Amino acid sequence: MSVAETMAGAATDLLESFSVSQREAACWDFPSNAERTQWFFTPTDHGGLSLDHMSSAQHRLVHRLLSTVLSVPGYMTAANIMGRENMLDHVEGFSVSFGRERGRDPMLYFVSIFGDPSTDNTWSWRFGGHHLSIHPVVVDDQVISTTPLFMGADPANAPLLGPHMDRPLAGAEDYGRELIHALTDDQQSHAVISLVPPVDIVGANRTTLSEGDQALTLPEVWRGRFEGELDDLFAKMQASAEKKLGLTPKHLEALAFSRKPKGIAARELRADQQALLRKLLGVYVGRIHDDLAESQWARVDERFDELHFLWAGSVAPGEPHYYRIQGGDLFVEYDNTARDANHLHSVWRDLSLDFGGDPLAEHYAHDHQH
Repeated sequence: MSVAETMAGAATDLLESFSVSQREAACWDFPSNAERTQWFFTPTDHGGLSLDHMSSAQHRLVHRLLSTVLSVPGYMTAANIMGRENMLDHVEGFSVSFGRERGRDPMLYFVSIFGDPSTDNTWSWRFGGHHLSIHPVVVDDQVISTTPLFMGADPANAPLLGPHMDRPLAGAEDYGRELIHALTDDQQSHAVISLVPPVDIVGANRTTLSEGDQALTLPEVWRGRFEGELDDLFAKMQASAEKKLGLTPKHLEALAFSRKPKGIAARELRADQQALLRKLLGVYVGRIHDDLAESQWARVDERFDELHFLWAGSVAPGEPHYYRIQGGDLFVEYDNTARDANHLHSVWRDLSLDFGGDPLAEHYAHDHQH
């Protein structure tokens, strides 16, 4: 059975478990609804039906659906990220609310289904909550897209009993640093384009990226802006973070999105350095089911010489830093700047495949002709 068939079966079972009101919250039309291409990584309303409005049996069905698109390590990482809301609540003294009963809540993860997986040959679904966002799209029994695929962790490193730390996204951090340290001084002069990193990923939660886009501020990356004291609080947090980093408009301009990749090109790396770049890419491509990852590796191979590696900030462990891998339509971003470099964001995007992208448009154009 293909991944798409397994996915459709899991989604159908979940839908059949829903009450009328749950269906109204979780189900959307495909493809006309603009909601389908909205996404978030903050602890905001991600749209759809949240776990706190489901039964425990339905929770299992949601996790079963999530496991159909993710690899085993990817699913384990996602489950860790969701449970991290309890850790974060502890870090913040069980005090954050965001105007809700509980601001850090492992039940505030949302599922949405666009179209009918039991009858439609084109449908999609979305799963998202704080630090987790994934968007599989199915056309003619094939999963044609899984991006944007965002994973974050706060705390990025947490103590456990014994000598080991709990680090769900350690590969994204450690392999990136291993690569920047492997570069010669001359190569680093091309890769490091700013000594100061941005507060957050530059692409933010935009549906599409445009030339010159810069990182959005903290008050802007939620479903609707807060009002009054809470909005003022987020604005102050943003200003404090920028001041602490020493971030200036010049840094923001240097790090702005451009269609022409910035940093050092993969073709300018030695074979061992290219191997490190592939190792780093593996922690992103490896998030999804092995059968889906094969096609993504093929896309990486097609454009590997075009890929560029960009770094900003310190190269020392425990210091704020940021990197980007870009080439063709591939766009990977990572940052770890907040909470004394213990709050990590990472996203894998394909700018021609996000939300189904070009293949979906071609599919509908072909159907329209006939």
